[in-house]
Amino acid sequence: MQVTETLNSGLKREIKVVVPAGDMEAKLLARLSDAKDKVRINGFRPGKVPVQHLRKVYGKSFMAEVVNEILNESRTIITGRGEKAAMQPEVIMTEDEKEAEKILAGGSDFEFKLNYEVIPAIEIKDFSDIKVTRPVYDVPESEIDEQVQRVAESSRSYETKSGKAAEGDRVTIDYVGKIDGEAFAGGAGTDQPLVLGSKEFIPGFEDQLVGTKAGDEKLVTVTFPENYQAAHLAGKEATFDVTVKEVAAPGKLEVNDETAKNLGLESLERLREVVKGQIESQFGSMTRQKVKRQLLDQLDTSYSFEAPSKLVEAEFTNIWNQVNRDLEAAGRTFADEETTEEEARAEYTRLAERRVRLGLVLAEIGEKAGVTVSDEELQRGLFEQIRRFPGNQQQEVYEFYRSNPDALNTLRAPMFEEKVVDHLLGQISVTDKKVSKEELMAEDEEGETKAKPAKKAAAKKAEKAEEAGSEEPKKKAAPKKKAAKDAE
Repeated sequence: MQVTETLNSGLKREIKVVVPAGDMEAKLLARLSDAKDKVRINGFRPGKVPVQHLRKVYGKSFMAEVVNEILNESRTIITGRGEKAAMQPEVIMTEDEKEAEKILAGGSDFEFKLNYEVIPAIEIKDFSDIKVTRPVYDVPESEIDEQVQRVAESSRSYETKSGKAAEGDRVTIDYVGKIDGEAFAGGAGTDQPLVLGSKEFIPGFEDQLVGTKAGDEKLVTVTFPENYQAAHLAGKEATFDVTVKEVAAPGKLEVNDETAKNLGLESLERLREVVKGQIESQFGSMTRQKVKRQLLDQLDTSYSFEAPSKLVEAEFTNIWNQVNRDLEAAGRTFADEETTEEEARAEYTRLAERRVRLGLVLAEIGEKAGVTVSDEELQRGLFEQIRRFPGNQQQEVYEFYRSNPDALNTLRAPMFEEKVVDHLLGQISVTDKKVSKEELMAEDEEGETKAKPAKKAAAKKAEKAEEAGSEEPKKKAAPKKKAAKDAE
């Protein structure tokens, strides 16, 4: 095998590989010899089939296997040169049918080219100069009390009443939503419980049911919010034909051991522990993201090198697709975001370059530190991903990941990154700082990307890279204020 470099420009490489016809012939004869004792051909005893007859019958297909084997092993050529390809190399072979036939017949050298980009050499710097501040929010008892109260509210009992519905009462309704007199998809519901004043539905809906009683039919007129995520409904006036089937008054709200037992816990004390843990976990995630952002920002300023263009293009495509999905869902345009498509492309290209550079730096740090993701850790990550789906979809999602190694690797990558971040946090200076809830929840700038508010939100979604194949279950009731995809 002869390997000749034909291009060396920046990170771009192209090498020409020539496998002499004699070597191809030797590989083919080895396969034919191996097959001699295995194939069964009418008219010949087992093991007595002449090689030339085998070649006549199987020569081209065996030679095609030889070609594929050489191509599959071509990556070893790159590693043998002391290089790491950023992505799978592009293979360039002859498109001339006659030439291809000669190669398969063993009458010509097999020539092909590998076109690829290399991962640049990265010299890891000392971490002692990196300093981050960890914002810490101490959850007050009052906040735990409020959350316990809200949790207990879900187990509050209601008693049917004969009078008119007042704020705080629960009504059970059927409804059909219409726009311009036509019912729209996802705009109907049956036996829907709704606590008046809960603000669960879009503004104005619940207010118009105050004063109704069981058996009433009410025409509710509302306007969907301008920022409603179902773009075809955003800002539009709709009517709902509502039938009130029951009015129920709330029973006394009690927060005690019995309340906790109704929620499947042994005591009120245990309920408080669970609620406190959930709140601390939520704010702990915010703290983690802010610390990680500071770390990545400082790494970004410390490492400046050319990123492989193919990786940047792939990352940009992921981000750009997410941005456009968000804009489409919101029914907005780049002009609505006070920018142009050209400016947005430039902005998200910078973000893609940053993410690729940081990914390469973290990968190098992790490799040198011996960071790995074990099969057990990957399995736990897979189960966490599966739990995000409704029960009837979980087996389907599991089978998807089990039969798709590339999808499984998309789970491994963020887990590896988090373990590298943990490693770095143990090497750098971290100072705790007490902050208010408002300070902790305040949004950061998107690295070096000075995005406007709506664009920052899209970029943040892109940063999280939703885990392959994951999607939150769609909610149902169209008038609900919190439903993102209700009427799709």
